[in-house]
Amino acid sequence: MSSAAAAAFASRAGAATDPWAAFRLGQALVLVRHASAPGIGDPPGFRLGACDTQRNLSDAGRAQARRMGDLFRANGVTAARVYSSQWCRCLDTAEGLALGPVAEQPLLNSFFGTPEDGSEQTMKLSAWLAGLSGPVPVILVTHQVNITGLADIVPQSGELVFVTLDPAGAATVLGRQQTA
Repeated sequence: MSSAAAAAFASRAGAATDPWAAFRLGQALVLVRHASAPGIGDPPGFRLGACDTQRNLSDAGRAQARRMGDLFRANGVTAARVYSSQWCRCLDTAEGLALGPVAEQPLLNSFFGTPEDGSEQTMKLSAWLAGLSGPVPVILVTHQVNITGLADIVPQSGELVFVTLDPAGAATVLGRQQTA
């Protein structure tokens, strides 16, 4: 969004207090922590693009991703701009939503293994978010550390976090919804 668009986005955010309504109206975006993927972090030597080297969604996680998509549709969202971390568990979650094409966004990649990169990456993500525009709802599928860095909360696997952004891209949490 441009600065003017971000300001309008932020000022409109107060108009809808229901997170789903704000999301449908383009007043909020949704941060999604990837669906259930047993374990913590990734194995040593993992590689982006090589799912067999990463921690991946379980069968329950794949089903959870489909249920998340059903939840969006049940709340009147049939299409969205979906951006995802390049980790397979995030891409698989994003695809499971079935709400539109998935665009890889490296700024959504985990910095769990390199926490010293977290502040800079979060600032770059905030700047990128401030540049988004358009009427289609935006979903960002990412990792716990990224959501914590941006919104100062610790989401569960598969949790939806509804946020508004100020003109600088700083997030304010409007609501949260867990999925099982």
